[in-house]
Amino acid sequence: MEMPKTMKAIRYHTYGGPDVLRLEQVTVPKAAEGEVVVRVHAAGVNPGDWQIRSGLAGDRFELPYTPGWDISGVVASVGEGVTGLKQGDAVYGMTANSGGCAEYVAVPAGHLALKPRSADFVQAAALPQSGFTAWHALFIQGKLEAGHTVLINGAAGGVGHLAVQLARWKGAAVIGAASARNKTFLDRLGVDRFVDYTAVLPPDMVRIADLVLDTAGGDQGSWLLDTLKPGGRLVPIAWGSYSSEQAEKASVIVQQVQYPPIAPVYLQELSQLVDSGQLNVEIDSIFPLEETANAHLKSESRRTRGKIVISII
Repeated sequence: MEMPKTMKAIRYHTYGGPDVLRLEQVTVPKAAEGEVVVRVHAAGVNPGDWQIRSGLAGDRFELPYTPGWDISGVVASVGEGVTGLKQGDAVYGMTANSGGCAEYVAVPAGHLALKPRSADFVQAAALPQSGFTAWHALFIQGKLEAGHTVLINGAAGGVGHLAVQLARWKGAAVIGAASARNKTFLDRLGVDRFVDYTAVLPPDMVRIADLVLDTAGGDQGSWLLDTLKPGGRLVPIAWGSYSSEQAEKASVIVQQVQYPPIAPVYLQELSQLVDSGQLNVEIDSIFPLEETANAHLKSESRRTRGKIVISII
């Protein structure tokens, strides 16, 4: 595959709103040792993209900056020391330091796996971060097992709708909490019970869950503590505020947000679930690279069902 010298990429040179995003012509990256360069077909959009862009993450990321952590595409070149991947392989995964909203990106080979056979590039780009986040929160932090009951807050979102399916695959009973407009969608995913999180908690929902997965965060999450059995766990994937006094009184554990690095073994597991029909990615909307600002605006609305994806090829 012959590589061009320059490519299109979305970048910003200062923090701010979506208007700081620019489509620019930049140099195509080269694969360092242990890396491959991927011809990007699609890039997933995550809340972290616009949170970093707006300055909420501080100055930890060097400017100018190209957003996009989740990618899918085809291996264009392979660096020294890479085994298991070759030029022409269709892959998906996560970059080491963003950069996915571009025609090419250099990625550590250990952050990639072969794309699920049954998924197109858009679906594959929607899966890595959200799928792994759901997996880690449910099974590693949350220690969810068959027969447990899990309440997933924000169950219709990018992480939430995948968490519903993963919990069902594990054999857990699933309570999906979301706004009323998402009830039909979550019923279709197979939740055992739906809860409107804008309404008063039903009395029979008190002390019912072994695990709560909170994908929403914010300062209104203490009601989730009331749904946990004594000894239960609340695992947040976004920063939230929960009453420590209430948690202690209820004898429940509130864990910290964790962002561990992704590994091919988890991508391979997700691929197998997709190819076996046990995991499906809901695509909320697709935007071309030139409309990345609109994709960020949609994500910032927090009213998405499933995932937003940038289509690049």
